[in-house]
Amino acid sequence: MRNKNIALSSLLLAVSLVLSYLEGFIPFPVPGFKLGLANIAILVALYTMGPLCAFVICILKCLFSSLFSFGITAFLFSLAGGLLSLFVMIFLKKYFSRSVSIYGVSIAGAAFHNLGQIIIASVIMETSLYTTYLPILLLLSVISGAVTSVIARASIKAVNASKGT
Repeated sequence: MRNKNIALSSLLLAVSLVLSYLEGFIPFPVPGFKLGLANIAILVALYTMGPLCAFVICILKCLFSSLFSFGITAFLFSLAGGLLSLFVMIFLKKYFSRSVSIYGVSIAGAAFHNLGQIIIASVIMETSLYTTYLPILLLLSVISGAVTSVIARASIKAVNASKGT
């Protein structure tokens, strides 16, 4: 079972990196906005392998994707958004799983990912002007969180079927 978990974790990390890279080619009218497709792998890891695995994949995705893109600034933005998002998703899944579905977990994760990035932008640039951008990002996070949750839910079913659970 340990080898299967390592293989699945590696596959989820690879999927998150590929999706993160490909997402950079999707044009959006809102500067800096991405659908967050790489977070599908984080959701799948959280729901099929647990919080520790999701945490490791999140950290490695942030590290490796920043190596392929814009360096330390991209790493800080990715890490701030990714970790805040993940901690909120873990909290909701653990304590509110009876009332919050994967859709709600994903949407909250998307919203807090944007919040984390706005916080780090405000700290790095030493201005709170970026907070005015937050309402637009939060509105878009409902859409992106819903899209990623639909794909993640189908992926979780496939992973569970392959594991025999």
